[in-house]
Amino acid sequence: MEKKIDHSYLKIRGLSLHIAHIGTGELGTVVFVHGFPEIWYSWRHQMVAAAEAGFRAIAPDLRGFGLSQQPSNLENFSWEDLVADLLAILDSFHIPKAFFVAKDFGAKPVFDLALYHSDKVLGVVTLGVPPTVSSFCNSLPEGFYICRWREPGRAEADFGRFSVERVLRTIYILFSRSEVPIAKEGQEIMDLANSSTPLPWWFTDEDLAMYAALYEKSGFTVPLQIPYRTVAKNPSISNPKFEVPMFLIMGEKDYFIKFPKVEDYISSGMVRNFAPDLEITFIPEGSHFVQEQFPDHVNQLIVSFLMKHI
Repeated sequence: MEKKIDHSYLKIRGLSLHIAHIGTGELGTVVFVHGFPEIWYSWRHQMVAAAEAGFRAIAPDLRGFGLSQQPSNLENFSWEDLVADLLAILDSFHIPKAFFVAKDFGAKPVFDLALYHSDKVLGVVTLGVPPTVSSFCNSLPEGFYICRWREPGRAEADFGRFSVERVLRTIYILFSRSEVPIAKEGQEIMDLANSSTPLPWWFTDEDLAMYAALYEKSGFTVPLQIPYRTVAKNPSISNPKFEVPMFLIMGEKDYFIKFPKVEDYISSGMVRNFAPDLEITFIPEGSHFVQEQFPDHVNQLIVSFLMKHI
């Protein structure tokens, strides 16, 4: 029988954060950091696998997401808050160092953690996002989903035409494709898929219901704030370089690889200028949600990396 994931609430820097956790941690701790439109639940398969391998697995709902409390002042919301939250979670569990697994925008605070607090990081695994100290979100066309969602209120107006479940269904459909979601003039992002478009084969109605229930609670404004509307600061150190072991798992059908310069950054080896101790594995049919699409394969890759670096 599959092990049960436990749930707790921690008071972290003035907010109540929801933490999913499993495992006793004889071999150490792995912290899983979600992206958008995800929550702790997107790591359910990997958490169980890490626990069965002897690790404690921890997956927070980041501030403002899922069952975690929302900050009251969005203007002061920053990427640095997410880094500080992750450090405070380690302290709350009395964990001196941990592995981190992240995807989508969740990779950004983990990269910052590895750069500025490497003494807390045993190693980093990212899904779909190569180690970087800058953004790949420059020079994007106007209809690009990031440009649309960057504009305060635009995504909310677009999403507001539909139920929360329909919005999440559409985002999962769009983000599972190999093409970047780009709307035409006079079209919104939600118009890029209709109600008859099937869900990806690996994403069930039960999964959709789980996500929808939590986004019903949180709404979309706060979850959209960090990844799309908060400006990241440039690195404050010269010649930034990651000194910890890193592992990139890249789905070959992940639309992110079609962002400007991403594929060349990886294939040219430029990424190793910033992450000299880097392994890269491509999964041929892997999408943006490769950890939910091919959980057994991804679990095996992650656990293998962890065992190499304990």
